[in-house]
Amino acid sequence: MDTSGENSESPSGSLEKKALRAALIEQRLNLPDRLQRAASLQQVMRIWLVGRADTVIGAYWPIKGEFDPLPALHRWKEDGELLDGPKLRRIALPVMDKVHKTLVFHAWHPGCPMEEDGFGIPKPKDTEVVVPTLLFVPCVGYSAGGFRLGYGGGFYDRTLATLQPRPVTVGLGYAQGFLDDFEPEPHDVPLDAILNDNGAVWPV
Repeated sequence: MDTSGENSESPSGSLEKKALRAALIEQRLNLPDRLQRAASLQQVMRIWLVGRADTVIGAYWPIKGEFDPLPALHRWKEDGELLDGPKLRRIALPVMDKVHKTLVFHAWHPGCPMEEDGFGIPKPKDTEVVVPTLLFVPCVGYSAGGFRLGYGGGFYDRTLATLQPRPVTVGLGYAQGFLDDFEPEPHDVPLDAILNDNGAVWPV
């Protein structure tokens, strides 16, 4: 995982990653078959979740052409209600703590009140704070070994350093974002798993 953001990188490394992020986001936005890829990844997610014991899963609101994990998670929640009866499965979205530059997860469901955060990203408004045991993380890019290229802000990494117990981390991205020659920083911590539109790519 991209653990510290741009501030911890050398000036040259920071510029290289900034250019790489921009190129990957542009590619993702212009994928001619993004809808088909998204449908495939929805199916991959649903299959991957079968049999997991998690009842609270954190995700994200998609921006900049990111894969949207919420439809698959809504189906996971509905499936749980059919299988487990009153046992409640919950979906959570991040709300940014501007002071500590970390994320707090609030319960989300379709139609719940939303408002924009400081970056203009929708977040749940006044819903309950929950602690996910599984966290789906968006990937701008990713590489063998479970390493993620994020946006460089370090929000997820500071958050994961404080969450106890630490949730299982699963990266989501399209096959287009795979990086053959990505060199992780010494402090980077790998994701526990990565899924793309072709299936599970980490662990292999």
